[in-house]
Amino acid sequence: MSTLETIKILREKSGAGMVDCKKALEESGNDIEKAVEILRKKGIAKAAKRGEREAGEGVIKVDVGQGNKEGYIVEINSETDFVARNEQFQDFANQVMDLIKEKKPNNLDELLSLEMDEMTVKEKLGNLSGVIGEKLDIKKFNILKTEGTIAVYSHMGGKIGVLVSLDKSGENDLAYEIAMQIAATDPKCISPEELAEEDVNKEKEIYKEQLLKEGKPENIIEKIMEGKINKYFEEVCLIKQEYIKEEKKKVEDILGGAKVEKFIRYSM
Repeated sequence: MSTLETIKILREKSGAGMVDCKKALEESGNDIEKAVEILRKKGIAKAAKRGEREAGEGVIKVDVGQGNKEGYIVEINSETDFVARNEQFQDFANQVMDLIKEKKPNNLDELLSLEMDEMTVKEKLGNLSGVIGEKLDIKKFNILKTEGTIAVYSHMGGKIGVLVSLDKSGENDLAYEIAMQIAATDPKCISPEELAEEDVNKEKEIYKEQLLKEGKPENIIEKIMEGKINKYFEEVCLIKQEYIKEEKKKVEDILGGAKVEKFIRYSM
């Protein structure tokens, strides 16, 4: 029997990946039953069979580096909140964050291919999944860079994570306040100019229909709609929102000449 055929049989028996099967066969001297046992001991065969289950809990890790010029965020999922609080799971999440900071991978495939404890991140994830007994997944990550200032914020024990960049250097406290605002209010964009025209028009249509049903005269509908659209901007546009720490001010009032360049918000 060829090596390829043996790997195929082992894959069907265990549900493990090709690389893991190849390694197990080498270790077992091409004995399929021993190879299955090796994979089961490593937890790889067990983990593969969980592929269809939902990994909807987990943790969002955030960190900042390079003198507040770079920010990092990653979401790692488990099936239950109990596992998300497990020390091994948290250690793995911290290791993944350290790798992102050090290696700065361009995409998820690159991250999964990086070396961790003499194996790839993907293999380490599979092993940990087998040990813990749940499907685990690295869902996404981002790296944010600026010439200004970056702040990060984590909320609810890692259920919400935020990166935000301002265009001015040395604005650590201000950037942190803005990151807290984003975590609390979940804006869609920074300013009204960034909203898609079709989204604004859709809101206008809804308001117009509501006002016509209320029997408002056509000649004052436009004026009322203007107020409603401004209210919509206050809900979804970061700089138009009420500042959470001082209701009489808007976010744009506390920026002091700085501009929000970009923000990234993860939540679960």
